[in-house]
Amino acid sequence: MMQSVHFTKMSGAGNDFILIDNRYHRYQFNSSTVAELCHRHQGIGADGLMLLESSEFFDFKMVYFNSDGKLGSLCGNGARCITKFASLCGLSKSAFRFEANNETYFSELTPDGEVRLHMRAPSDWKFDLSDGLESFSFVNTGSPHVILFRDSLDTEPVVSIGSRIRHNTTLFPEGTNVNFVSLIDKESLRIRTFERGVENETLACGTGAVASALMARKLGFVTSNQIRLKVQSGEWLEVTFDNDLSTPTLKGSAKIVFSGEIPMVIEHNNPQLVNS
Repeated sequence: MMQSVHFTKMSGAGNDFILIDNRYHRYQFNSSTVAELCHRHQGIGADGLMLLESSEFFDFKMVYFNSDGKLGSLCGNGARCITKFASLCGLSKSAFRFEANNETYFSELTPDGEVRLHMRAPSDWKFDLSDGLESFSFVNTGSPHVILFRDSLDTEPVVSIGSRIRHNTTLFPEGTNVNFVSLIDKESLRIRTFERGVENETLACGTGAVASALMARKLGFVTSNQIRLKVQSGEWLEVTFDNDLSTPTLKGSAKIVFSGEIPMVIEHNNPQLVNS
């Protein structure tokens, strides 16, 4: 059956996503269809695709796919975007409790039009790791993140170094995201991120921003519990946390880029592009 599927494309500080309202469980996307929709030249183009689904106990459920079509771990900027999307889909609230990857999260629309995500405590801290060529640290903020501190990021070969570390299965059997961070001052950082699942540098990464801010604070590079991070899009994310680093929040923009419809063949709830 031919059917037009409505979508909204959003940007979270430069991270871009395809969002689809699936609260009535009309669709079950397979990995190849997700990858085709996220393709920069032959699809809508995005870093990932999210389904807004109904939840028995919470305001909604977030189902996130990376642009390679595989189910992803927590995406911080995606969670902020789906919060704004939920409010536009008729969930007329300013604060939400939702589920993602069998975990519970809280988010809120802020008075200045941005979105704040309350994240879970970081885990699996590691320091002084090395792949023989680089030394780096690691922390999991809902997604795994390597952090490398640099004096400057302007000419950093993010893709080549990031890809090498991301695919080091000895250190990271399931892969990792890789963040390159430089100090602006004691309250702000610049960050560039190579994201697994996208397999390229992205214009922003929410969980990476949180990981980098926490690590910078842990290592004493910053002294504030409120850190601003300038991402590759030129926008800023704000990360806050308490003294023991256990309750981080992520705040930033969540904007609609455009909305539209794409014709798809729906077979047994499984959408496929017409020309696939």
